[in-house]
Amino acid sequence: MSRYILEACVDSVESAVSAIRGGANRLELCSNLVIGGTTPGVSQFQQIREICSIPIHVLIRPRYGDFLYTDYEFQMIAKDTAMFRRLGADGIVAGCLKPYGDLDVERMKVLREQAGDCHLTLHRAFDMCKDPFRTLEEAVAVGIQTILTSGQQDTCMEGKELLRKLVKQADNRVDILVGSGVDGEVIACLLKETGARSFHMSGKRALESKMVYQKEHVNMGIPGISEYTIFRTEEALIRQADRILKAFCEGEM
Repeated sequence: MSRYILEACVDSVESAVSAIRGGANRLELCSNLVIGGTTPGVSQFQQIREICSIPIHVLIRPRYGDFLYTDYEFQMIAKDTAMFRRLGADGIVAGCLKPYGDLDVERMKVLREQAGDCHLTLHRAFDMCKDPFRTLEEAVAVGIQTILTSGQQDTCMEGKELLRKLVKQADNRVDILVGSGVDGEVIACLLKETGARSFHMSGKRALESKMVYQKEHVNMGIPGISEYTIFRTEEALIRQADRILKAFCEGEM
């Protein structure tokens, strides 16, 4: 096993290729990263699986918004978990909460069963829970192997004090995967200040559309985001993060 995890969050084949070339040693695959990520399409997963030799963890999230799911939504989550396991995913990334901010332990147990031998990550639903310390213990008891968290803040730098406490409490029973605002400089800081060795980043850059004709004054999605802006992972940003992690683990920092 690697001495560190550099997980790239990608929502396209192009981004996956760039992340792999940059040195990521794991992918989290999703769709719609601009709204925090939703469940990817099957053909998208299959294309990346064909070209990718590193582990692929698949985000299972049926919609944007909170993590309190209806019965219909949870049926989708459970079935998608089992489906991506059968298709060859190495891991599943999911999370369910109860109305008062507690981890929905019973539903997470169902997902643990549906995931089978796949690695199971509790995603940033953790950052919306009421008691992170109790939730960490519940996650361990369920058999969750990784918790993706920013330390319950908008960015991991803002949440670094809680991250340090979580890494200490986890004591290698569950991996604390640091996300939100991660880049090379942030990694260099948090390696020393939190004890974390696992980081999650998109390394995305905004690209201009290649459309020559661009229709003005028509918005198809989120106001303020141009239809002619595409977000893609940049290989150089992943490579910079990988270089810092390697140097630290080799005692050069």
